[in-house]
Amino acid sequence: MTKSIVSPTGRLLAGLAVTLAAVGVFSFYALRQIRGLEDLQTSTVDRNRKDSLQLLRIQNDLNQLGIAMRDILYGDDPYPLAAWKKQFDGHRNDLDDALSLEAQLAPVARDPNRQHYLAASLAQFWSSADRMFEMAAQGQDREARGMIRTSLEAQQGALASTVARLLVQNNDAEQDAAARIQGIYLGVARNVYLFLAAVLLAIFGTTLYLIYSNRRLFEHLAAVSEHRSDLARKLIAVQEETLHSLSRELHDEFGQVLTAIGAMLRRAEKHLPADSPFCTDLREVREVAQATLEKTRNLSQLMHPSILDDGGLEKAIDWYLPVFEKQTGIKVRYEKKGTGQEITDRVAIHVYRVLQEALNNLAKHSGSAQAVVRLEFPAGRLKLEVEDRGTGVPEQRNGSARRGIGMTAMRERAELLQGTFEVTRPGEGGTLVRLDVPLTDSYEQ
Repeated sequence: MTKSIVSPTGRLLAGLAVTLAAVGVFSFYALRQIRGLEDLQTSTVDRNRKDSLQLLRIQNDLNQLGIAMRDILYGDDPYPLAAWKKQFDGHRNDLDDALSLEAQLAPVARDPNRQHYLAASLAQFWSSADRMFEMAAQGQDREARGMIRTSLEAQQGALASTVARLLVQNNDAEQDAAARIQGIYLGVARNVYLFLAAVLLAIFGTTLYLIYSNRRLFEHLAAVSEHRSDLARKLIAVQEETLHSLSRELHDEFGQVLTAIGAMLRRAEKHLPADSPFCTDLREVREVAQATLEKTRNLSQLMHPSILDDGGLEKAIDWYLPVFEKQTGIKVRYEKKGTGQEITDRVAIHVYRVLQEALNNLAKHSGSAQAVVRLEFPAGRLKLEVEDRGTGVPEQRNGSARRGIGMTAMRERAELLQGTFEVTRPGEGGTLVRLDVPLTDSYEQ
């Protein structure tokens, strides 16, 4: 009993589903990591850089104020101290604008107290500067310069130190963000390699499973094909034995009985007077017996022509084609090229059956009034062609020729002879049946 083969489709579909799920999960993971990189880039790196630019702007204004105060104290400028107020006001406006922008761009991780401390220190500096310019406006230049030495310079230095510390913090945060980004890149790269390795392993495993399943499937198909071929050989052999036996029975038994009946009727007719009414009846019965005898012999020849056993394939074809023309009214042109070596009975009966089936199909389906039969003998082979100019072989939707029982039987006979069989549609129209078999007897008996 042949073991059933389980289809691998279910396992392959399950593997495909798992693979697609893995791809989906990894894609979600990769997109999430990329989104995290984008957020980190936007919320930390870019924001820190913009905030650092504003801090540098504040630091530059503070340095300019420090230079201005040193010029007031130690410079040789003849201008009165009140003349510096316009320059201080310009730096004040720029510092206020820079401090406002810096407050909006300050990193989320920064302590808010530092921001408040910077704003309060700057406000205190401008309050001291306002009092200093009020003293200068009242003519108290010495007291005003003393206030610069004792208060404003210290406040300016403290502000510069605070801004410097904020810049250092931004730089540290940027370096930390760069390290985190590098870690994310390394993690994603590692996971990509792991995923690719897993996919390759899955593909390798699936390929091995497909090879294994296909091998089992082909082995099963080969066993089924072998069983089918054995069955076809046995069926064809039984068919030929049955036809041969029936042909012999018809020829030997029924033929002899009908011949004897005809002879007995002839003798009985001789014993009757010539004017007897029974003579006419006996003559009619004898004619019926003779016609039945001829039909029996023809049927016997069609089942298995004795000329095939006595004279071989070529003489059997020479006998059969005129019989076919007489029965069907189809004109057959017979073309033979070359002379073959001795053809075995096994080859002869199969080639004859293919010719018989092809001509029968031609008579039933082609609608052609003419046919061509070609028999050729190339080196060590036999080629038989039956061609007509009829309606041609019907086509199925997929383009392959529709095969009936007769077509299948002809193909089986060609395979039994280790030959080839094909049915084509010539460019001129109609149908061409071609059989090509070796004449060696090396195939299995």
